[in-house]
Amino acid sequence: MIFAEIHASRLASQPALQGQEPIELTVVVPTFNERDNICPLAERLRVALSGISWQVIFVDDNSADGTAQVVKRLANDDPRVMCLHRIGRRGLAGAVLEGVMASAAPVVAVIDADLQHDETILPGMLGLIRSGEAELVVGSRYLTPEGLDTGLSPMRLAGSRVATWIARLVLRAEVSDPVSGFFMIRRDLVERVAPRLSSQGFKVLFDIIASQPEKLKIAEVPYAFAERQAGDSKLDGRVVIEYLGLILSKLTRNVVPPRALLFGIVGSTGLLVHFAALYLCRWLGLTFIISQTLAALTAMTSNFLINNQVTYRDRRLKGWRLFTGYLRFCALCGLGLVANVAIADLVHQVTPLWWLAGASGAIFGAIWNYVGTSLAVW
Repeated sequence: MIFAEIHASRLASQPALQGQEPIELTVVVPTFNERDNICPLAERLRVALSGISWQVIFVDDNSADGTAQVVKRLANDDPRVMCLHRIGRRGLAGAVLEGVMASAAPVVAVIDADLQHDETILPGMLGLIRSGEAELVVGSRYLTPEGLDTGLSPMRLAGSRVATWIARLVLRAEVSDPVSGFFMIRRDLVERVAPRLSSQGFKVLFDIIASQPEKLKIAEVPYAFAERQAGDSKLDGRVVIEYLGLILSKLTRNVVPPRALLFGIVGSTGLLVHFAALYLCRWLGLTFIISQTLAALTAMTSNFLINNQVTYRDRRLKGWRLFTGYLRFCALCGLGLVANVAIADLVHQVTPLWWLAGASGAIFGAIWNYVGTSLAVW
């Protein structure tokens, strides 16, 4: 069951809130297993945003450690604290988008719950938007030499620099940290591009900038990336693949969705698996027909498992559903193979260009596999 639970204790009934000035700033905090960071972050926000009408929305992806329950206890004592408890959905980008869309404030900020971002610069960021000097303010780790002195391992630091370099090439915008997870923006600017934003991946700022129909007025504020205080990093190999899919999607001007690109990338790895399995079977002395059949099944299984972990990580199948999903995946991909051959043969009857016929069949088969499995498997 997929639903969102919004918990904001006493917001409507508490007499002390009657006549309160409208909220100017909403701070959106995506969380997953961040229980120990919630109270320290809430206290830091109270201190940093003194004198500002604000609220914080913690968007929790049903954390197993009870993060949502901690937030709700805070909400009982402070009506500025809200919990948007997501069930059946995962992913930082989607969490940020839902948090922004749940806000009525004219300005929204996004900050991580791991205490690595510097909340003390939030008032300065808001001042830049109030004055009209900027529509988007980015907390940048690259404006001062000490910005990344702590908080990242050498491997993550190298990865961050590469991701930033790629993003700047695609955006062609003067932003030193376009993949920052710490930024502030006018809410209406997110709402106008919300239908085009991907709910996958971590690089939501890059997506927001790349999806804008007009160039934004962007300002940057330096801060030093701090050491993680508690919880675990969500950055892994799957996030890197999702980011590459998002980059390619923006290069196609959103014609091809990121998930379809990831599905295609996984499919290409299936060719390598197929030929490796085919070679092994032939080396073992099996006949070609048996070798080809086993190789095809091995590649299909590989594609299913990788797609389940990467392409559809927010809809991952487990237990019995993993087995039944695998059977549906094989059946649909089998039909895709039949369609591939049929389309290729039909085109070849019209034109002698064998490569065009083959490509036509392959493209149709790939589209069939993506659409069919997306609807029937995940």
